[in-house]
Amino acid sequence: MKADGMGVFVFLPLVLPLTAWPIARLPEHRLHPRTATWLLTWTAALLAVCSTLCLALLMVVGTAQLPGNPLPDGWSDPEVREAVPYDEVAGRAAIPALLSVLVSCLAAGWRHYRVRKQATRAVAGLAGRSVAVLPDEVPYAYALPGRPDGGQVVVSTGMLSGLTPGERRALFAHERAHLSCRHHRFLLAVQFAARANPFLRPLRTAVGFTTERWADEEAAVRTVDRRTVALAVGRAALISRGAPVASLAHFAAGPVPRRVAALLGPAPVARNWLSVFTTLGLAMWTATAGMTVSALSSANSAVTLFFILHAALDS
Repeated sequence: MKADGMGVFVFLPLVLPLTAWPIARLPEHRLHPRTATWLLTWTAALLAVCSTLCLALLMVVGTAQLPGNPLPDGWSDPEVREAVPYDEVAGRAAIPALLSVLVSCLAAGWRHYRVRKQATRAVAGLAGRSVAVLPDEVPYAYALPGRPDGGQVVVSTGMLSGLTPGERRALFAHERAHLSCRHHRFLLAVQFAARANPFLRPLRTAVGFTTERWADEEAAVRTVDRRTVALAVGRAALISRGAPVASLAHFAAGPVPRRVAALLGPAPVARNWLSVFTTLGLAMWTATAGMTVSALSSANSAVTLFFILHAALDS
């Protein structure tokens, strides 16, 4: 069986995440942060899956070339070796690359689990309360996801003492928005995506910002006072400067000046359709094209390699 159907297509998903770079900055200025968060997260997740799949396909080919490999003898058939251009180099290089991806993702998952366990232990005596106020002079506030109550808002007395009553309401509304909108899931998804393919790191940074902006806008709606929310964000950043940064979604996260500037401006408007003739539209359609080509390339490579290996086993 000829392997021409695989060819260079197996390499495309490894570099196509570059097509998503233009949207890493544009959504934070031109899209509603809720829309931007969903868009960026799904883009990163799909591109990461396709990239990892193609690394796995390359690893299969590379493993077949290793002496004493545990695969059936038929998998070392010359047709397999011809399946991917320069497979002896790329296939063998894919083995440590895929292992590093798996180790990195496991490390990220373990770190997230450990941080949540530590935070949960810190508020163990305040279980069942929607807000946990800790007697600590260090100023911080963050959202702690959890079941079955949906999580807790954790805030220190040091943070509360530096805010006015209106700013405290804005803080609580912001953190509750993190919990109700499940922002930790978006953040974890792009964290895994960036570990799977380093080209997706700009999207991870962008989602970290858009989730904060999303929570800001939710707080502005609930408090009906955009200016107070902006003041709360700015004041919280000032009083928490130099304090340890929480690994969970927290109030003073992200580029604070841009968040404050956005809150002092008009509320963002959700858009359902963007023309390709605009800068943002062109960036989004470019990313969409990249995702489509990546998905088709990885599917084509997977199907082609399946038939190659199937033919090799039957021969």
